[in-house]
Amino acid sequence: MNPFPMVDPIPLPAPVWLFKALHLLTLSLHFTAMQMFLGGLLVAAVLSACSGSSVLRKGAAAALAHRLPILMTFVINLGVPPLLFAQVLYGPALYTSSQLIGVYWFSVIFMLMGCYWLLYKFAEGVDKGRNVWWMAAFAGVLALSISKIYSINMTLMLRPEVWQGMYAASPLGALLPPHDPTLIPRWLFMLSGAGWVSGFWMIWIAGRRTTALALGSYLAGLGGSLALGAILCQGALFSWVLKAQPTVVQEGINMSVWLKGAQIAWCSGAALVFIFALWVAVKKTCSYVAGYISMLLTVVTLSSWVILRDGIRDITLESKGFDVWQQAVVTNWGVVGWFVVILVLGLVALGWLIYVMMQAKPVSEGGMS
Repeated sequence: MNPFPMVDPIPLPAPVWLFKALHLLTLSLHFTAMQMFLGGLLVAAVLSACSGSSVLRKGAAAALAHRLPILMTFVINLGVPPLLFAQVLYGPALYTSSQLIGVYWFSVIFMLMGCYWLLYKFAEGVDKGRNVWWMAAFAGVLALSISKIYSINMTLMLRPEVWQGMYAASPLGALLPPHDPTLIPRWLFMLSGAGWVSGFWMIWIAGRRTTALALGSYLAGLGGSLALGAILCQGALFSWVLKAQPTVVQEGINMSVWLKGAQIAWCSGAALVFIFALWVAVKKTCSYVAGYISMLLTVVTLSSWVILRDGIRDITLESKGFDVWQQAVVTNWGVVGWFVVILVLGLVALGWLIYVMMQAKPVSEGGMS
């Protein structure tokens, strides 16, 4: 018997490939913002706790603290579209797993609210010169908890064999699923990614005209060193993630030219990240060029992982009876056309807002310019 609930009788209003493309695009944007935020938050907490009398550490902590509340709005808003596209494509699996851990899944809302509030209090405390590192640390604990719940849910949706037992044990959704060998590797992989992405974010901040030269040099050196160590850890975890997959998934990856290409692209991107991070860590380069290089490497490397991750999900679900490509489709091209127009206008508006924000004349950071 097929373990997946019956698919909604209403067919998809657009081709599967279009939903997949939109899902991969928006998920790449979400992962970029999320890893910048998570790594930046933890770095800000450590810098604030260890600042002592160091002006540069205090300046670096403040530079991150002021940006974290804004960055979290991007994390949340960029996280909604890929989740909705995933629900359209994988509804029978994702809705089921979400209900089975409903208590934890619902708690994410309150964790987000608490984390958001703590970010503003942390930034306010830093501005007033108070030692409020514990606020950032507590916000970091909440953010890490949210990331773990998401990893649990995205792993559970691939395990229909445990659904019935979980529901029998707790119809309220108050129990976590049994151990899965792929969960910890994939979660740690994402956390290590937050290390180098946030390090590259610091390189970007170092090159802004509002950042004092001494502070920029410190941020660049720290960001490069952080990225250097984190990409080495993620490289080791990348191998662990793939080896932890069932045999059928490993064989499916090896048979797919698309996924092998994504795997090669990630390894190549990671190598370039290592080289660039080493160069910045040594030279402590703070410039617009270095900032844009870090942004480009982040986009390429994260996008290749998103593609590979999506392939792992599809192969796993297909091996258990759910083929995302075999769903009924009745395309309404008029609606699709309007959606694409609105999407493009939204992206243009978002780019314009970011441009205006960057062109504004803010207070110089670092106190040494």
